[in-house]
Amino acid sequence: MAEPRPASNEVVVDVHAASVSYMDYLMSCGGYQMRPSLPYVPGTDAAGVVLACGDRVTRFRPGDRVCCGNWFGAFAERMVARESSVALLPVNVDFTVGSTVMHTYLTAWYALIERAGLQAGETVLVTGAAGGVGLACVEIAHLIGARVIAVVGSAAKAAMVRTHGAAEVVDHSCEEVRDRVKALAGDKGLDVCVDNVGGALFATLARLMGWNGRLLPIGFTSGEIPSLAMNLPLLKNYSVVGVFVGAWMERYPDEAARAGETIMALVGDGKLRPQVDRVLPLQRAGEAMGLVASRSAMGRIVLQVRRGESKGD
Repeated sequence: MAEPRPASNEVVVDVHAASVSYMDYLMSCGGYQMRPSLPYVPGTDAAGVVLACGDRVTRFRPGDRVCCGNWFGAFAERMVARESSVALLPVNVDFTVGSTVMHTYLTAWYALIERAGLQAGETVLVTGAAGGVGLACVEIAHLIGARVIAVVGSAAKAAMVRTHGAAEVVDHSCEEVRDRVKALAGDKGLDVCVDNVGGALFATLARLMGWNGRLLPIGFTSGEIPSLAMNLPLLKNYSVVGVFVGAWMERYPDEAARAGETIMALVGDGKLRPQVDRVLPLQRAGEAMGLVASRSAMGRIVLQVRRGESKGD
């Protein structure tokens, strides 16, 4: 491929590590709402060193260690990203961890803080809680001071999400979600529900929302886009709130940049702890996307692009 060049508001990053998201898999299959022209390079998230900056870029310069995000392009030696979608890596954060931050934590931040207005003391349920975005939601909700109920699919995932802040865990592989969540939420119901799964699970949780609750569909890893009986939000006076973080970043780049900086500071301070499931070489990107699609990963799978350099300087 030709060496990429930045537009006036872009940077070119020499990629050291890239993480794999469900969106990468879905887009590569033609199932995402945005379809890039072919051929294209998948990958939403990367970390590395700035090589070049457009003439309107003011926050970065060549040599900076950064993480970055874009609709695609991370599974390569060079990636182009808008300035607003790039954040400096704290000195104690390596490229492997840094590559897992932008898509997952910005999505969680936008969902919980910008869209749901989550408050300390509220009860929030997260489905797909052991995945990248789900785990980020667990951590941010816990950091805010909310009570977090995590829905996962195995005992190993249950143990892991507890270490990241889940107060209660529902393992759908061995217990009935409706009855367990109803017992945990009580008569009050759920204040916030972040759904990464869709399908029948969404329909179940839509009946467990509380008065003035916020139900947030983020993704559909079940492969089924659900529908909703509108008498449910009417009777409970709750809101169904869409979460499309990519469009928000494009429409409000300054807000997205500030959120990215805040998140990276929290990662640097150890208040957010991205979970790396495993590190694979770039040549195994297809395998990595298959693992994400099968929902067998806990946290993020990272692709090593620069051998021996993923730990930073």
